[in-house]
Amino acid sequence: MPVRVVLPADPLLGTEQQEIVARLWKRRQTETGWAYLVGLPSYRVREDGGVEAAEYRVWVSAPEHVRPVEGVDYDQVVTEKLERSPQSAVREVLGERRPSGWVLQKVSVGRGPAQGVLHARDCEEAPKDAPLLDWKRALDLAENPTTRLCTLCGCAQELTPLLRGFDHITDSATDDS
Repeated sequence: MPVRVVLPADPLLGTEQQEIVARLWKRRQTETGWAYLVGLPSYRVREDGGVEAAEYRVWVSAPEHVRPVEGVDYDQVVTEKLERSPQSAVREVLGERRPSGWVLQKVSVGRGPAQGVLHARDCEEAPKDAPLLDWKRALDLAENPTTRLCTLCGCAQELTPLLRGFDHITDSATDDS
């Protein structure tokens, strides 16, 4: 299939940007966009010293370096579409990731040290005006004996392994057997 390839300008040679007609062999969808395998017309030297027409194949990005030729149907070009990443399959099953961060709900219970409940950022019980805490600050607060970890939003399940280490999870599982 014919396709127009945009050649860059070359200030050293004093050439402007040019378009030439090349052969489109294949197109491939990548993480960053589309790439086209094009065959550019060229020449090569034969063993006997003569010169013959040749083709130089190269991948170029589209649409920056490729333009369609008017009236050409590209439906028959070999096209490799990007496979769905495992992450998108996981996201489809589990849903979107929860927003990161935690918030502290201050609870006043008369006299004595201030108490609080640590919540995931998107917990229904979390105060909406509380400042967002990063994981280090959340762990510092979680270590405080006057702070409870919310079980409704999963804050306790998220932070407890970080506080106690992951070994306690397997230890408690083997103790029950």
